[in-house]
Amino acid sequence: MSDSDLPFEPVAGVRLAAGAAGIRYQGRDDLVVLALDPGTTCAAVFTRNAFCAAPVTLARRHLQAVQPSYLLINSGNANAGTGKRGLEDAHASCQALADLAGCGAESVLPFSTGVIGEHLPVDRIASALPAVLQSLDADAWPRAARAIMTTDTRPKLRSVRFDLNGRTATVTGIAKGSGMICPNMATMLAFLATDAVVDPEVLQTCLRSAADRSFNAVSVDGDTSTNDACVLAATGALGNAPIEDPHGADYAALLAAVEAVCVDLATEIVRDGEGATKLVRIRVEEALDRDEARQVAYTIAHSPLVKTALFASDPNWGRILAAVGRAGVADLDIDRIRIHLGDVLIVEEGGRAASYTEEAGAAVMAGSEIDIRVSLGRGSVDAQILTCDFSYDYVRINAEYRS
Repeated sequence: MSDSDLPFEPVAGVRLAAGAAGIRYQGRDDLVVLALDPGTTCAAVFTRNAFCAAPVTLARRHLQAVQPSYLLINSGNANAGTGKRGLEDAHASCQALADLAGCGAESVLPFSTGVIGEHLPVDRIASALPAVLQSLDADAWPRAARAIMTTDTRPKLRSVRFDLNGRTATVTGIAKGSGMICPNMATMLAFLATDAVVDPEVLQTCLRSAADRSFNAVSVDGDTSTNDACVLAATGALGNAPIEDPHGADYAALLAAVEAVCVDLATEIVRDGEGATKLVRIRVEEALDRDEARQVAYTIAHSPLVKTALFASDPNWGRILAAVGRAGVADLDIDRIRIHLGDVLIVEEGGRAASYTEEAGAAVMAGSEIDIRVSLGRGSVDAQILTCDFSYDYVRINAEYRS
């Protein structure tokens, strides 16, 4: 897919550029700068991994100090597990950009993705930055989406336009990720922007809500990255009345647009999961509360036995049943549980459904998109997450990642 095949809408107040710094990859872009117009406000969510990467630590600090003017992103090196030097390197890369742009280092938010435990080649980043800054362009979203990829097989870019009291507002976002995906805030890396005027606290509320329903509802392999980060910038270029009421109609319109972009990006991350051949929706219904529903859904999604059966198109319903049973739900009445593969009832009254046939189950499992639905018979709350299968290629990609 060429960049010209990626539809998107530019966001007034945001310019982007990408360049090749040779951080890990040769002959491809691996460095991105997003320049934000003055007056832009940013919200962000980050990984909860205790071994969070140096750029995550520094980005948190910088965002608490000032609103950012630039986002600096590199692929090929995570700058995680690098101790005190990692923080120094992250700061040095911010300083290199700040010196060229004429701003303070705190005005730059750094982000990295790639191999853990290797020191960031700051000199290569600094050498590439002048050319990158000279090529800033409002239409460079596709090139930026491609530059932040690591094991991704394709770039991830989405736009949504929506009405704000007669003005057409825009939300555009890019993301990367296909492995080490089980976010506890967002995806590995995602960057969204809107031209709407939004109160900073309301913007943060919007991002957290959208991330919870999208990036926080997916899993490729059950691993939460050290580098997860998601940023939502509001440039205010639209000139609308500020969105300040999280219960108002304008906020609802903004949230719907941001959530739509996040859901599309999160779905593409799972669809592009390392070695994945199937997109799987796991929906748990009739739970007592949302946490319980998600607990059951994630137990199924994280089961290697379920995921390998999905890859083999094997309707081994016993693996799904076993995952539900070990999910840790207290006082689970197995006689009330019903499990469906697509529209095929496979489990009821504590065992295989009387109407189930292997042929019907196999027909569902043969598809490239599969729905698993579990009804717990305990309440009225439901939740859904997205996952994928485990293939031979998943093992190969991760076995060879550092070679």
